[in-house]
Amino acid sequence: MRENSVKKALRAGKPAVGTWLSLGNIIASRFLARAGFDWLTVDIEHTLVDWETATHMFASIADAGCTALARVPSNSHENIKRVLDNGAHGIVVPMVNSVEEAARAVDAALYPPRGTRSVGGSVHALNFDTDASDYFAHADDELLIVLQCEHIQAVEHADEIFSVPGIDAIFVGPNDLAASMRDHNGAPPSANATRQAMKHILDTCQKQKVAAGLHCGSAEEALQRIAEGWQFIAIGSDLRLMLSAAGDTIKKLGNAAGGTEMAKY
Repeated sequence: MRENSVKKALRAGKPAVGTWLSLGNIIASRFLARAGFDWLTVDIEHTLVDWETATHMFASIADAGCTALARVPSNSHENIKRVLDNGAHGIVVPMVNSVEEAARAVDAALYPPRGTRSVGGSVHALNFDTDASDYFAHADDELLIVLQCEHIQAVEHADEIFSVPGIDAIFVGPNDLAASMRDHNGAPPSANATRQAMKHILDTCQKQKVAAGLHCGSAEEALQRIAEGWQFIAIGSDLRLMLSAAGDTIKKLGNAAGGTEMAKY
């Protein structure tokens, strides 16, 4: 069975860098899977990506030798089971705010006796370069389980949440985390409050020996975060990378192009 290289790297204390796939384009996923990223996450939470498209994207990524992950729509047994049965090498589970929710996510991803995932599916084995019997026997050891810490409630309960056995990484959703820290008037948190929350997440991950991860806006920020000890790093998304490159081109054209400023995502 194919080894999950991202899981291996994180366990060894090394960083693993990827990006988010939000456009639902199979051809784009084929090219990005060959661009040099360690992993790609198909976002099924906030996008139009359906199950069939996601399955083809997982296959495109896996066939290129890259690690295919899925952000599930919600923390439910059926969502987690379905992306894994259709070939994802791991899951990213949003809005995990309690130890019970963390345990539920891990439980849904693993086969008995470690979990309650039901035995079925077919294409999952293809993406691990093996057959079904080998997959069923060894999947628990190779699937990557990433839980999102994106609410101040999760930060406050970080020690107990991050200690749940089976978690490989904790991934910060910075926008949702900041939104959850607004005051009663809707004012955003201070820069210091945000720094303290991020430091607590990183420190707790290191204490519990799980990889800390977050979304970065640039390669420069990613390098800075890696130096701080963050490991599971996302840089932008397929959409953001496309618009960034297009924006740079338009700026270089100057007055020769009459377009407006590129949208920010």
